[in-house]
Amino acid sequence: MPESTRSHVRGRDDRDAEAREAEARIAELRGTESPQVTATALGPWPGEDPIEATRTVRGELGSPHLPFLVELPGRGVGSDALGRTASLLVDLSVDVQPYGWRIVDRPGRDFKRAKSALSTDINVLADVAGTEESPARDFKVQLRGPLSLAAGLHLHNGERALIDHGARRDIAASLAAGVGDFLARVGAAVPGARLVVQIDEPDVAAVLAGTIPTSSGYRTLRSVPGQEVTETWRLVIDAARAAGAAEIVVAVPEIEAPFDRILTAGADGIAVPLKALTSRQWEQLAGAVEAGKSLWAGVLPPKDASAALPRVSEVVENVWRPWRQLGLPASSLSSIRVTPSGGLEGYTPSSATAVLTRLTQVADGLNQLAMG
Repeated sequence: MPESTRSHVRGRDDRDAEAREAEARIAELRGTESPQVTATALGPWPGEDPIEATRTVRGELGSPHLPFLVELPGRGVGSDALGRTASLLVDLSVDVQPYGWRIVDRPGRDFKRAKSALSTDINVLADVAGTEESPARDFKVQLRGPLSLAAGLHLHNGERALIDHGARRDIAASLAAGVGDFLARVGAAVPGARLVVQIDEPDVAAVLAGTIPTSSGYRTLRSVPGQEVTETWRLVIDAARAAGAAEIVVAVPEIEAPFDRILTAGADGIAVPLKALTSRQWEQLAGAVEAGKSLWAGVLPPKDASAALPRVSEVVENVWRPWRQLGLPASSLSSIRVTPSGGLEGYTPSSATAVLTRLTQVADGLNQLAMG
């Protein structure tokens, strides 16, 4: 056999071996011997009724898909992502001021409202789950990440907490301290389910680039050092892992997403919209998949609620084309969870439900490719 042919065969065999190792890793994370493409959504949901929302999500995302604890920002203050996560903080209290959420000396009305709304959602989850004949195997919760939390919370002087290294450190430590109780409460509501944690960092690119505006809007805050970003994520990821999280994924925007730092911090995967990824970012994601990490692919971009959803075949091809071009085997598609590229709070309940249905159809299409 010519040397060039032997090299090609060795390369193919090495990639196949890497694919098998990645499949084993994904299977371990998902608790099944047969990993496959699954679907989930990112958390925000339309409406104000947690009972109806929870029933819908759990009905649409049955096994093997990943149901989640719904967030209903339409209920108002305290049900938004920032206030909801801030309600988990230990030894730090917040309240709403004209310019947004502010760290305060003692819990205020808005802080109590946020805690009450979250408790209601967990209680509703327990009630709905308790009536199910086939309980969920996996269940997901969402948190606003420590960096975006620091960018969204304000100090006593009205400036963003992100400006102060000590404040950033305290917020991350406080969030890490609060994760355990949160996961314990959710775990009690869905006994036996493996808990998956999604850490949302929508502001991380701006945090790293130094483009977050000051409270006055006339300047921007200095960028946070990359190593601090990694260490901050590691603190929260380690706390979630210690509290029993079986899988932890960091969700970021596609623009300047720091994939390498996410993986160095110990995350099991990356959630990112696919629409604007560059070739270099796809190559980074391919390396992560070959290392056994999962990719939560934002395959359905935000749309006008009156517009038709893209065809299943179109969405499947948008994933499969770069996958094939990178030389990844079809079997490694099992590392993917398909998601919308953003929250569904701007949809109507019926159109949001249609998104979940389309996602499960896309997952089925990708599974057919994975099986050859």
